[in-house]
Amino acid sequence: MKTRAVRLHGANDLRLDEFELPPIREDEILAEVITDSICMSTYKCAILGTAHKRVHPDVADHPAIMGHEFAGRLVEVGAKYKGQFEPGMKFTLQPALNYRGTMWSPGYSYEFFGGDTLYTVIPQEVMELGNLLEYRGDAYYKASLAEPMSCSIGATHAAFHTKMGSYVHEMGIREGGRMALLAGAGPMGLGMAAYTLNCDRRPAQLIVTDIDEARLRRARELFSPEYARSRGVDLRFVNTSQGDPVALLRGISEGQGFDDVFVYAPVSSLVRQASDILGRDGCLSFFAGPTDKDFSAEINFYDVHYNAAHVIGTTGGNTEDMLESLRLTAEGRLDPSVMVTHIGGLDAAADTTLRLPKIPGGKKLIYTHLHMPLTAIEDFGKLGKDNPCFAALAEICAAHQGLWCAEAEEYLLRNWITAHA
Repeated sequence: MKTRAVRLHGANDLRLDEFELPPIREDEILAEVITDSICMSTYKCAILGTAHKRVHPDVADHPAIMGHEFAGRLVEVGAKYKGQFEPGMKFTLQPALNYRGTMWSPGYSYEFFGGDTLYTVIPQEVMELGNLLEYRGDAYYKASLAEPMSCSIGATHAAFHTKMGSYVHEMGIREGGRMALLAGAGPMGLGMAAYTLNCDRRPAQLIVTDIDEARLRRARELFSPEYARSRGVDLRFVNTSQGDPVALLRGISEGQGFDDVFVYAPVSSLVRQASDILGRDGCLSFFAGPTDKDFSAEINFYDVHYNAAHVIGTTGGNTEDMLESLRLTAEGRLDPSVMVTHIGGLDAAADTTLRLPKIPGGKKLIYTHLHMPLTAIEDFGKLGKDNPCFAALAEICAAHQGLWCAEAEEYLLRNWITAHA
């Protein structure tokens, strides 16, 4: 079967290729990809090439399909898995395989397995690990976003706290405590805010900081203080671009500091800021993944010694985190739409990936079967003056707080190909 895919040939070398997929073996599954959301980790992979830990050294000869936040439907199931999985089943998957000690993952390491493609071959290790997950929701993009959402879920589960005199770690953010998301008005921070307000273990106070007022303005529009209060959370959005951010934030915490602080940008001064606002037994979670292998930052080791301050870092989530994300989304308790700001087709994926840090907004969502330029949702109305599809999408999104939604996806998949064939 022929497919088209964005593939990594080397550092800064992404190409939209057409090629033949091999016939599936008895322990493999052929799947059609519908959506893939582009991750900053994909950008890092693209610019590093074989210098990235997950990219195989012969990628120039065996290009890797990009994209790991994807969803679609199964097309053909190998004999080994017939009865367990059926053609037509909607799916997503947990890409952090960690199979037999390797770091191989779809979107980095496989010639025929990834998300920026029309069709993909799912290898046996995914099924062996239980990482192929059935999706029963109303929109494919929500399944794509289950993976980035699982990263936030995993980060909250990895946080821990202690009691004086005990060596037992209590896992998870401190329930009823104070929590801060530094540089948190981007897509991953907003995803974390959405999860924190709707999960079962919530802080009493949640502070989201940023230095970009436009990002903060959008965040305030998406999350009302009234709704947060109904969830038992005092939610505040704080611009830390002026004055002393440490004094400002410690003042908000009434001098007590924060129990859980998540850092969403690999900036040394931001890590030190996080260290300085920790309360006793505070957990600093370094969420941002740097591309610089020598990245380092100061933390207050007096507080490490005397105030039990501690630092953790997570990368990705696990299958249980994915399942929690899918469950909360299916129950209507979690809407990952707050992360999405741009929509595009497969032909836009390579350029979007390579320019990702320079493109404002949140998640860039790719519909792999469409030929469509990367387009900001906020531009739909303007483009709709000349394009009836954009006009209809603008109207649909406007009825959903300006967010991408299941109705918009359904309209796009039903009308765009016909109108732009």
